[in-house]
Amino acid sequence: MSSIFGKLFTVSTWGESHGKAIGAVVDGCPAGLLLSESDIQPFLDRRRPGQSHLTTQRKECDIVKILSGVFEGKTTGTPISLIVENNDQHSADYEQIKDWYRPGHADEAYDSKYGFRDYRGGGRSSARETIARVAAGSIARKFLNEKCGTEFTAQVNSVGADSCACAATIETAIESARKNGDSIGGIVNLTIKNPPKNLGEPIFDRTEALLAMAMLSIPATKGFEIDEGFNAAKMLGSEHNKISCGTYGGITSGADILCRIAFKPTPSISQVQKTKNKNGEIGEISIKGRHDPCVAIRAPVIVESMAALVLMDLFLHRGSSNGK
Repeated sequence: MSSIFGKLFTVSTWGESHGKAIGAVVDGCPAGLLLSESDIQPFLDRRRPGQSHLTTQRKECDIVKILSGVFEGKTTGTPISLIVENNDQHSADYEQIKDWYRPGHADEAYDSKYGFRDYRGGGRSSARETIARVAAGSIARKFLNEKCGTEFTAQVNSVGADSCACAATIETAIESARKNGDSIGGIVNLTIKNPPKNLGEPIFDRTEALLAMAMLSIPATKGFEIDEGFNAAKMLGSEHNKISCGTYGGITSGADILCRIAFKPTPSISQVQKTKNKNGEIGEISIKGRHDPCVAIRAPVIVESMAALVLMDLFLHRGSSNGK
């Protein structure tokens, strides 16, 4: 199972949804960066569950602790170990369905591949593991902002089939799905302002290729576009050439980078659905517990964090390849 991201700025994540804690070990961060828990906590607070009736009602404080790699308020250049404890697990909610595969989930795939799985909230396949990504990403974005003025901003653009970005429309659509025991998907827009120029390592580690891989590694993602994306296929060359893109040939131009990420509807819904167990027996399932009716709502800070990790790793690659 792969749990390490990056080549020079590496992030190794660990922990499960209903385990004792979630965490990350960040290696490759340059020494001398001013860093404390207060630099990380605001981003975890944005991701934290239970803050709205539109999200899961699991109540977690998600308080981060730095265990290593910082001395007298500065990074030492050694691995930075981060931990966030789990405090509000309701594992009993999953006891009645532990032998049945939840439709749309990774349950059957994990059983097939590994022969064993943690059925409590999905274990490692749960989106709760993204805590580690956000914690690590906050270090990368702090470094890039102070060094280059780079800013990462993501927001929900739309949910379901409605293309309206109006907050009231989005809330109504999510609430309607929730009341029907259902869920709904959404699209998140990402803007990277002032990205460092000349990032990207053609041909395979192109900036857009690594961004796509990073975004599609986030649970529930199903699509990725950069700049004009699929709309570019409908344009003429004379039209597209007039657009200022964030990357050319996989290398950042210094212009803003624009991305769109599609999130599928949360597979955990309370409606009765047909399913099967490990023995192939057919049955019905209604999923209890606390789940997001729309995972896209809490996704923006995760999207920002993964983008920061990509650019941070490429920034260190750029310095090692040309000394700048």
